[in-house]
Amino acid sequence: MAPFLAYEDKGADNSVLPLVLVHGHPFDRTMWTPQIERFSSDRRVLAPDLRGYGASPVIPGLTSLSDFARDIEALLDELKVREFVLAGLSMGGQIAMECCRLFPERIRGLVLADTFPAAETAEGKVLRNEMADRLPAEGMGGYADEVLEKMVAPYASPEVKAHVHRMMTATPPEGAAAALRGRAERPDYRTLLTRVTVPALVVVGADDEYTPVRDAEEMHAALADSTLRVVEGAAHMPNLERPAEFNDALQEFLVRVDGAS
Repeated sequence: MAPFLAYEDKGADNSVLPLVLVHGHPFDRTMWTPQIERFSSDRRVLAPDLRGYGASPVIPGLTSLSDFARDIEALLDELKVREFVLAGLSMGGQIAMECCRLFPERIRGLVLADTFPAAETAEGKVLRNEMADRLPAEGMGGYADEVLEKMVAPYASPEVKAHVHRMMTATPPEGAAAALRGRAERPDYRTLLTRVTVPALVVVGADDEYTPVRDAEEMHAALADSTLRVVEGAAHMPNLERPAEFNDALQEFLVRVDGAS
């Protein structure tokens, strides 16, 4: 039984496709505040807190990407949302790819932001599991301090830095740890991307260290029908660091998908 997810549900349920936004690690649905504000004026926008994050239930242990994807599917079933545009950033992008594997017939457009499709390396598995052990023991504060200026660029505004740091420190350590253990075991989605037939938008911050521009270029090349947008003046979270540029790219994409649908 999927946990009941906390979520944001704003905007009119009208003739255009709903937009579903999947946050990254270790954040919550407020990561998408600039997009919820911009796009809920003309369409329904849904942004869940993933299990273990935000106000959603924490289930210790290991949370696989398929667990996250099934939770989203159950929420959309409950809300009677059949078809939609799906957008995910970082871990959220990998969850979006898992959604494409599990229920592709419901996804009419795909946005992959600052993410990558490859399976974890042997070294990466060790590091993720070590961090998963560390977070419940030490809490989120030290981790948040360490990674803040990789999540967003060192030159990001104080307001953006404060928002990102606040999300990270508010995340339940057991929830974050369960997700890290699950991501260590994720599948390789590179072949799956070659089978995606719906329009796709690939977005990346020009200064992203976690998922560099070359990763975005490879996804763009693999997808049959995709647009690539590199956002200057941003690192791993261009939707917060450069919301106007990110939103413009997303708006252009949504208009195209709405027209195709």
